[in-house]
Order: sequence, then C-alpha cells, then structure tokens
Amino acid sequence: MTRARTALVLLALVAAPVWAVAAAPVDEKTVQEIAAQLRCVVCQSLSVADSPSETAHQMRGIIRERLAAGETPVQVRDYFVEKYGQWILLSPPRRGFDLLVWVVPFAALGAGLVLVALVLRRWRQTPSPVPTAALEPSVRERIRREMEELDR
Repeated sequence: MTRARTALVLLALVAAPVWAVAAAPVDEKTVQEIAAQLRCVVCQSLSVADSPSETAHQMRGIIRERLAAGETPVQVRDYFVEKYGQWILLSPPRRGFDLLVWVVPFAALGAGLVLVALVLRRWRQTPSPVPTAALEPSVRERIRREMEELDR
C-alpha cells in the first residue's frame, strides 16, 4: 500500500504544475489582440474581435482555450493559419510574395508624386502665349467707353 500512496503523491506533484497552467486565467486583452488579427470566416470584412457572429464567438473561445492550455499567441495564430490558410490573417505577412502588398502601394504613390512634379515643372517652363495681333483702334475705344460706364 505504501508504494501505491508514494506513487500517487509523486503523480500529484508532477501533475500539479500542469493543472495550475490549465487553471491559469487568460488575459482578455491577449485574446482580443489575437482575435483582431484574424478574419471572421462568416462576415469576411470584419475581424474575429469585431464580428458579432456565433462563429467568431466560437473562435474567440478557441483562442481562450488554447491560451489557457499554455500556447503562445503566435502558436494560436499559427493554428488558425494551418486550419484556414493565409487568408484568415487580416494583414498578410511581410515576407516573400506577400511583401508586394506592402511595397507596391508606396511605390505607386512615389511614382505618382514624381509624375505630378514633372508635369508641374513642364507647365511652369512653357511660356504663356503672347497675343500676336494688336487690338484695332475701334475695339480699344469701345472697351474704354464701356469701362467708363462701369465706373459711373
């Protein structure tokens, strides 16, 4: 009997840290941060944190459970990427082919600014057209009379 009790006590001592980790409270802020990075599979334009759907609620529960089991936020996010693919991430990773999503808009903006600067510079350098023919004396007299009438 003493061997059985000793084995039971040793098992309890070994399992105690595991129970403590499983029973540890999960920081709700961490759950929200992870959920904000994931796309809701039902309402695809919202994050899991913002979505009111039941599926998003279940996904937040899964995040909470995995964090309570001792997984890191990166491991939890990787779980969802493994299950749904890169599509589940609201912002694509900044590496490989996905880097184009981050670089191309800024490159296009820079090219557009350079183009606008070149066009403005060309417009400034183009001389304004000078009237080649002088006004006839009768037209000049008519303009002078009309201007005098306006001043009265």
